[in-house]
Amino acid sequence: MENKKQFYTMYNGAKPIHFRMAKELRKNQTPAEEALWKVLSGNTMSGFKFRRQHPISNFILDFYCHQLKLGIEIDGDIHSETMQAEYDIERTKKLDELKIEVIRFANEEVLNEISNVLNTIEFEIKKREQKSDNEPSSHVR
Repeated sequence: MENKKQFYTMYNGAKPIHFRMAKELRKNQTPAEEALWKVLSGNTMSGFKFRRQHPISNFILDFYCHQLKLGIEIDGDIHSETMQAEYDIERTKKLDELKIEVIRFANEEVLNEISNVLNTIEFEIKKREQKSDNEPSSHVR
């Protein structure tokens, strides 16, 4: 039962089609996604595990850390188009409802300013660590 609950919270009801799509996306990463994955893979960001092309509900996040409930999106030029930008806003709202925060970077940022991108990710990780340190423990004593 615990595994089923963890599966549900980690994927929030993603359907089999989303898992198939995610698998295809992992096979066809953009250069920016490849560059960032080289750093995020292997728990190198403060020891936290990130997954790539991770299904959540009806969406697939480029990168996701379940422990931090942090998503990372790498945006290409299509995200500046009006319809895609509106979709991204709605998607972010729905992910916010799931208590998942998404940070976004442009392809060019990842490819040309990777150290700034990594600093921003580290800052977000530290912010979440501090927040969890300040929250009351849910453990029964």
